Amino acid sequence: MRSELGYICRDIQYTAAMTDQTTARAELRAATHDQHERVDRLFSHVRLDDRQDYGAFLGAQAAAHIPVERALADAGIADIAPDWETRQRADLLRADLATLGLAVPDPAGAIRFESEAALLGGLYVLEGSRLGGTMLKRSVPSDFPTRFLGGGDSAAWRNLLQMLDARLDTALKRSVAVQAARNVFALFEISGHRWVRTGTFG
Repeated sequence: MRSELGYICRDIQYTAAMTDQTTARAELRAATHDQHERVDRLFSHVRLDDRQDYGAFLGAQAAAHIPVERALADAGIADIAPDWETRQRADLLRADLATLGLAVPDPAGAIRFESEAALLGGLYVLEGSRLGGTMLKRSVPSDFPTRFLGGGDSAAWRNLLQMLDARLDTALKRSVAVQAARNVFALFEISGHRWVRTGTFG
C-alpha cells in the first residue's frame, strides 16, 4: 500500500546532483528528496478506507496545509500565480473535516514567505501534494468526503514548473526557494509526528 499512500508524489522525486546548470524544478526535487521520504514513511500506514484513520490523515494535512496556504496568500502569491484562486484547497479541507464531524486542528507551526522565490518554493510543495492527493483518492471509499484529494490538474502543474524555471533564474533565488520548500515539508513532518504520537494512526 505504501506505493499508493505516499503523501508526496512519486513523479516529482528525483536524485539528480545540483549544479548551476540544473533547472529550478530539478534542484527543488533533489533538495527535498529526503523530506519526501520521511513524510512518505510517516503516512505509509494510514488506512484510507478506515473512517477514523482517514479523518486523522485529513487532520494532519490540515494542521500544515492551512497555515501554509494562508501564509502564501498573505505574502502575495496571487500576484505571482494569476490562477491562485483555483489552486486554493484549504476550504475543501475544512469541508471534508466538517463532513466527518471533525474540527479543524490547531496549526502545526507558523511559517512566513518573504520573497517571490520563497513563495514559489512553498507553492511547489502544495501543488506537488495536489498530484499526490489525486493518487490517494483511489484508495478512499466513495462515501468518504474527498474534496481535498480531488482536482489534480496536470496542466496547472506543468505551468508551475515552467514558472519555476523562468523565475528562479539564479543560484541565490533557487537557494531561497529550496529553503522555503524544506520549511513547508518540515511543517508537514511535524504535523505527521504529532498525529502519530496521539495514536490516531500509525
